[in-house]
Amino acid sequence: MVTIVGFIVVIGAILGGFTMAGGHIGALIHPSEIVTIGGAALGSMIVMSPKKVLIDMFKGIVQCIKGSPYSKANFQDMFKMMYELFRLARREGLIVLEPHLSTPKESAIFTKYPKILGDHHVLEFICNALTPVIDGTIKSEQVPGMLNTELHLIAEEHHAPQGVLTKVADALPGFGIVAAVLGIVITMEAISGPVEEIGEKVGAALVGTFMGILLSYGFVAPLATKMEFIGADHMAFFNAISSAIQGFTNDLAPKEAIEQARRSVGGEMRISREHMDELLKEVDKA
Repeated sequence: MVTIVGFIVVIGAILGGFTMAGGHIGALIHPSEIVTIGGAALGSMIVMSPKKVLIDMFKGIVQCIKGSPYSKANFQDMFKMMYELFRLARREGLIVLEPHLSTPKESAIFTKYPKILGDHHVLEFICNALTPVIDGTIKSEQVPGMLNTELHLIAEEHHAPQGVLTKVADALPGFGIVAAVLGIVITMEAISGPVEEIGEKVGAALVGTFMGILLSYGFVAPLATKMEFIGADHMAFFNAISSAIQGFTNDLAPKEAIEQARRSVGGEMRISREHMDELLKEVDKA
């Protein structure tokens, strides 16, 4: 929602300034310029990107409009859920987690936290991290290396769509120039015509340059930056999960493992120690 408001402000500022200077909105409406610039941008994305990156990029754009799914409330739910899992394992042994991890959608713990349960990537990360520990197929000292490898892969998958969007933003002013040059070619064909017709065609050509620059710096580049921040929130969420699991597999008490994870979260998502104690007390009382 914030992203949409930002775009409205950009459009309002541009059109407001244009009309205040005596311009007419109709002079900016030239569908042929949009087709040229938009088609070239879309084609370049298809050329440079694998199918998965394209899909991830469009999903990322939708997520930018909707906002980051990793709010402070999500972090709180994650910490409470991880604490509940660790507490159960400490009391009854690691093997008791097996049914929760093999069928999380039927788990009495996971179902308490629908936002976590509904995030396939988070759920898979938690289950894949804890299952080998329960099975005894890896040792506790091997857990950090396994998790860091997966975190590195997740980070790369986030950077790829953002990189494509950034390259498109860099290319849009050039595509605007291409549209403008085509408009000048058309103008040259009509050079012997009425002055009004020549003026309209030159105006259309200049709109091509205008559209390319506006789309680049006013829309696509900000979306790429927004995607970067959402990716940072995503990685902070996964890093906190990883930190908690590493702490627990290193024989930290459940509360200390969660405290270690809490300390790994910065910025506005960080939860104070006092608030964390209250959250864990809620789990203890349940």
